[in-house]
Amino acid sequence: MGTKEIQDLEKEHGNVFEIDANLDRLVGRIELLKYVNPLNIEKEKQRFFASKFTIEPEFKYPKLKFDPYKLHRLFFSQRLERITDDRIRRLYQEVIYHYSNMIQCIETIGKGKKFYYNSLRVYGTPTERDVQNARFILHFDDEPVSSDMEKVLPPDEAGNYFANFSEQYSFPLNIRFSKNMAAEAMVSNSERALLIKKNIKFSKNQLLTLANHEIGVHLVTTYNGLLQPLKIFSNGLPKNVETQEGLAVFSEYMGGALTLKRLKELAYRVLASDSLIKGYSFADTFDLIHGQYKLDKHEAFGITLRAHRGGGFTKDRLYLSGLRKIYKRYQREEDLDILLSGKVALDDEDVIRYLKTLGLAQPITHKGLSFEQKLNTNQTLDFILNNLK
Repeated sequence: MGTKEIQDLEKEHGNVFEIDANLDRLVGRIELLKYVNPLNIEKEKQRFFASKFTIEPEFKYPKLKFDPYKLHRLFFSQRLERITDDRIRRLYQEVIYHYSNMIQCIETIGKGKKFYYNSLRVYGTPTERDVQNARFILHFDDEPVSSDMEKVLPPDEAGNYFANFSEQYSFPLNIRFSKNMAAEAMVSNSERALLIKKNIKFSKNQLLTLANHEIGVHLVTTYNGLLQPLKIFSNGLPKNVETQEGLAVFSEYMGGALTLKRLKELAYRVLASDSLIKGYSFADTFDLIHGQYKLDKHEAFGITLRAHRGGGFTKDRLYLSGLRKIYKRYQREEDLDILLSGKVALDDEDVIRYLKTLGLAQPITHKGLSFEQKLNTNQTLDFILNNLK
């Protein structure tokens, strides 16, 4: 959008832009994933393995860089009554409640059940249907391991691969390496960077998967969001995780990267999230994934860690349900571009269309390139995705 157009919009919707800018200044401080990743993963992993999988790991977390109470107060001091448009006012109200929940999550990291209940408010818990879908996926026999699945590539090679992959997009790629991560790679929205885990090796398939997932969707929606007139698009609308992760895994599928092994990983994550509501300890969840399902101990530790970090973190349950929803939408030949407008959810579609009529939302600049490719050739995956309930 040109400067003149933005200025005209700001004249017409001054109160919306003022509150939007205020929230933008506040939101930068509350990146939950930055705080919920333990600082001592490797040390506790060795201790857990040495105890023959019996002792509970004692994770340490980063210190807070803000005063939660003051931040809450600043969020709730916004004069929303100045927004005369009912729909827009309601949207910003929901945004404020969402970020307030996020602050409560961050405030209670490492405080057991307190954190878990706050996490439930933001991410929910797996439904019975989610659990059935996960078990359905785990019934399938593992595929033979190909050389593409061998983890032999160091992090710097991963960085080069991602740099090459991102050349097909017209936004910059900032790469940073980090030790304290539960994921192998992830996008930091606030830093607009792709973080790569330092002390591990990657497989060829994993790099293709991560490139389609992190660059092909998460960075696409980061940069599309930044180009919208309103900052809430890049900071994130409430409950956007299921849709965003669904799109990202769907991008793996369309880019020819998704494997049955990866789909099973998403199924294990659902079972690990479900084990929290049953009161399982870290060792119990690990025993379910490693002892009963016979997943490799390092992978089982990673899945258990992701679910138990902070005191019980249910975000991981959303990848599979998100994929199911996006896949069904694709089958119905419905537009996916609107879901790439920023960090938005399927439920936001109507409000985004409404904002477009007012000039407060714009068509996307960056496309999800894998969505046009349709490179999946694995019929088992098609069968599974078509039969998820």
